[in-house]
Amino acid sequence: MQPNAPQYAERLTVPRSWWFISVLVGVACALMLLPVGTLALLAGFVGGTAVSWVVVSSYGSVRIRVLADTLVAGEARIPVKALGEPEILDAEEARAWRLHKADPRAFMLLRAYIPTAVKVEITDPSDPTPYAYLSTRDPEALKAALNAVRTA
Repeated sequence: MQPNAPQYAERLTVPRSWWFISVLVGVACALMLLPVGTLALLAGFVGGTAVSWVVVSSYGSVRIRVLADTLVAGEARIPVKALGEPEILDAEEARAWRLHKADPRAFMLLRAYIPTAVKVEITDPSDPTPYAYLSTRDPEALKAALNAVRTA
């Protein structure tokens, strides 16, 4: 395996229903422009749908990757040597860590439509961030990849 080849890679895509909702946003834009005329109605539908697709696509394009020596979560790059033991959070525990257990200093890459997560303590004494909360659909694989990279 190449040194920078991902040990783990996941894209936190949005649910399929969000794409349908974005079409409904286009319909709403079209209906707002209905009194102006048919051409405006079509432009509103196409424009509203396109803009909402861009928003949905960008929100669902965030990735989590574990490389040879780095955890890349969204725009954050955390050296694996600065991470503690990953903890798998089931749906109920993940919800608790998103709400009343959350630390405002924590790095949170969360997507509420993904019920499970992994919480990883950040052990670097110079970093005030206590932990990283990462929403993931496959917490076991993410934990295994982090442990494999940490022990390598």
